[in-house]
Amino acid sequence: MATREENRNHEFLELSIHSLPTTHNPRLSASKINRCAHQDYDIGLCGYILLVLSYAIILLTFPFSLTVCLKVVQEYERAVMFRLGRILGGAKGPGLFIIVPCVDAYTKVDLRTVTFDVPPQEILTKDSVTVAVDAVVYFRVFDPVISITNVEDA
Repeated sequence: MATREENRNHEFLELSIHSLPTTHNPRLSASKINRCAHQDYDIGLCGYILLVLSYAIILLTFPFSLTVCLKVVQEYERAVMFRLGRILGGAKGPGLFIIVPCVDAYTKVDLRTVTFDVPPQEILTKDSVTVAVDAVVYFRVFDPVISITNVEDA
């Protein structure tokens, strides 16, 4: 029979394992990760009414609406789509995708590595020696959905 201390340690271990990022948690399968990150949602009655009206406008202006509805994302980009302010699935791309003009919004995210040059600086060490430091910062987005939703100006 386990003691109370062992039970507390086991509960702490369970909590700490579940609080790890999904890439480090061996217990979560890919389907569980996708369900947790991008859960289905109900847009409500007004949302469905707006969606039906937008589809009607697209059908009435069909040849001209293609210029507004079809979007292209390059090989090095991904598009994060929002329907009425909520994330719609995961990141789309590369290639061609369709948006509904009045209901959907999208943001393109560049997946290439970006470099920022830090201006040279002189630093004074503890033993009063000046050291010149020149640096470069490398920046790359791995998950476009998390980048858009968690960072204000990515």
